[in-house]
Amino acid sequence: MVGFRCHGCGAKVDAGLDLAFRCPNADGNDVDHVLVFDSEAPSPSIGSETDPFLRYRQWLSPYRLAREAGLPDTAWIDLVGELDEALIAVDGRGFRVTPMADRRPLAEALGLAGSLFVKDETGNVSGSHKARHLMGVMLYLRVLETAGLPAGENIRSRRLAIASCGNAALAAAVVARAANWPLDVFIPPDADASVKARLGDLGAQITICDRRPGETGDPCYLRVREAVAAGAIPFGVQGTDNGLAIEGGRTLAFEMAEEFHRIGTVPDALFVQVGGGALASALAQGLALARANGLLPKLPKLIAVQTEGCAPLARAWERLDGIDLATAAKTRSKFMWPWETTPSSLAHGILDDETYDWWAIAEGMRASGGSTVVVDEAQVAAAHRAGRTHTDIVASATGTAGLAGVIAKPEAGKQIAVIFSGVER
Repeated sequence: MVGFRCHGCGAKVDAGLDLAFRCPNADGNDVDHVLVFDSEAPSPSIGSETDPFLRYRQWLSPYRLAREAGLPDTAWIDLVGELDEALIAVDGRGFRVTPMADRRPLAEALGLAGSLFVKDETGNVSGSHKARHLMGVMLYLRVLETAGLPAGENIRSRRLAIASCGNAALAAAVVARAANWPLDVFIPPDADASVKARLGDLGAQITICDRRPGETGDPCYLRVREAVAAGAIPFGVQGTDNGLAIEGGRTLAFEMAEEFHRIGTVPDALFVQVGGGALASALAQGLALARANGLLPKLPKLIAVQTEGCAPLARAWERLDGIDLATAAKTRSKFMWPWETTPSSLAHGILDDETYDWWAIAEGMRASGGSTVVVDEAQVAAAHRAGRTHTDIVASATGTAGLAGVIAKPEAGKQIAVIFSGVER
């Protein structure tokens, strides 16, 4: 059985019999419910392909599900290849290993004495890392269809749904269009006009979500929850609603670990911009797997970067001091709740009212000796300016927000890594 378990309540889900998205016990209690892969592949091999969903297929649960269901390796290659061709037709590019390099001019401009490794995700599908998360979900859906598994019965009759006003929405729309699957996107009133236009071009159905009086939490996310309750498939990057989205993002960590293994070094710290938390939790899980399989001798300190305009993870991290994480997972509301004021920052893409995947990030920070750092708007702007001036990467302020953490905490180590994700639009 290819199974998932809830890290909060321990419930188990057979991914072939039931959709392995949201814990079946998730509603009506204070437990932090997130489905995680129950049994990682033993000593998975790495392929020679440049498409990460082929290169790391043995590390992915949808691939293991396909093989367990009787599909040959060539069937997986065909599924990935068909989607890749469609992605190129829709977006002009498919998934490929993205570049990472030591950016010395940028390090020197910031007064850093050592190395500053930048992983550039702006050339990925739809211009950010977000599509990695959603490709993992789509491949799971396609395996269910192709193998005729019970969890996939009548699945094409259900629409996909996501809450986002930026990179995640565009990524979902590109992947959904490539798979010819209808998508509903729930966005705030102030969503950028160019994003709305592109979503329309990609065939997504857009719903504008105003804040309702007395309502707490992101109204777009709340409307998605209503859509999912009515039968939609959660196609966003919140692990609480779709644990498989986190797994697709781990391919980014595998690429980084493989490159660090090749050059024979491990950074002292990895700074990651955090909104809803999918990127940081995927990196934490992926790097831990890479270490367990011999790619890394140690973990870099995971440092989660949030802005002063919205920092629910930093608040939770302070409250976790001295608290066992297993205990914290049973009392979520003591640590994670919606930000009380309307979030605001130049790095608008990380202004999620909650860090939905807070627990996995906290686990990663504890395992690596990491921490959180809250940056001010001057540091967010300085990071964006430095990234645009001293590299050839055209990243947005959200995309360079991890670098703002480096500016705020340069003493984190002599070798530092960041991720630029989210092309300037």
